[in-house]
Amino acid sequence: MPRFKPEPPFRHGTAPKVGVLLVNLGTPDAPTPSALRRYLKEFLSDPRVVEIPRLVWWPILNGIILNTRPKKSALKYASVWDRDGSPLAVHTQRQAKLLRGYLGQNRQQPIEVLHAMRYGNPSMPAQLDAMRAAGCTRILVVPLYPQYAGSTTGSVADALASWMQGCRNLPELRLVRAFADDDAYVAALAASVREHWQRSGRAERLVMSFHGVPRYTLDRGDPYHCECHKTARRLAEALALKPEDYVLTFQSRFGRAEWLQPYTEPTLQALAKAGVKKVDVICPGFVSDCLETLEEIAMECKHAFIAAGGEQFGYVPCLNERDDWIRALVALVERQAGDWLAAPATDPTQLALAAQRAAKLGAQN
Repeated sequence: MPRFKPEPPFRHGTAPKVGVLLVNLGTPDAPTPSALRRYLKEFLSDPRVVEIPRLVWWPILNGIILNTRPKKSALKYASVWDRDGSPLAVHTQRQAKLLRGYLGQNRQQPIEVLHAMRYGNPSMPAQLDAMRAAGCTRILVVPLYPQYAGSTTGSVADALASWMQGCRNLPELRLVRAFADDDAYVAALAASVREHWQRSGRAERLVMSFHGVPRYTLDRGDPYHCECHKTARRLAEALALKPEDYVLTFQSRFGRAEWLQPYTEPTLQALAKAGVKKVDVICPGFVSDCLETLEEIAMECKHAFIAAGGEQFGYVPCLNERDDWIRALVALVERQAGDWLAAPATDPTQLALAAQRAAKLGAQN
């Protein structure tokens, strides 16, 4: 089998074309045990996600987890699945479509915008291949993780590097590392909270719940914990919150190891038992609603809070297709792409000379 994939057709004199690839975590193809087994195997086989030595981890993964977890997870996914499919896939696809529309305004050279999943479909390699086939010579990869973590953005970089190994003629590549304290992103979060307050009234506490990671990642130098606190601090400032008005927590624990604390569900139970009757929860680490927000937070955590004595539980939806968020994404892409988005030369003399050079080169080949 050849090491390098066939190269797309090349034409001399073709202007550079920019592609933008939005990458989210992933989702199974269907809310079924078989689809969950495929998805979980890919996800939990990534050494960025699980750092346990392979000789120890493989028997646990293949002998226990993949035989027990898919059925339970499928039921959870079924509770949030709608007629359009997985919420995460639907929102990410719509974000790419809206971004394409905004970026295409007042530009002579079209910008290719696609979306991909780090795990599942559409895959990163397939979408990167599609971009090259469409003539993209410059590709900006945008992981939709506001806060950097080795297990998320780092894994996207790994997948990108693996894809590059099969390319003979590499495109120019740029990767957005994080946008945890991006002004427009924080402003969109704050606006979503204010709108929720206008509809439902302001709660006694705002709980900012981020996806959890094992505690040892912090001890080993991963900046995720600090970046979550950075976002929470900026959001609290934008909402003029006092320290006692909000709390930062971490959700989605897995396994027996200690993860970043405080944990979301126990914190909500403790608030209820301490006499807090009304809470609002927002998940600033997710830009699209998904299983972890719709089922774990809006269903499971709500039930836990009410069962512990709370009375009103409000969930602030993710940014999804909010116009202020899409505009923030546009600004992020324009800033990161920078000189790639400069208008092409329009001087007639320069264009004529470029055409002559292209024709001459074509005759020589």
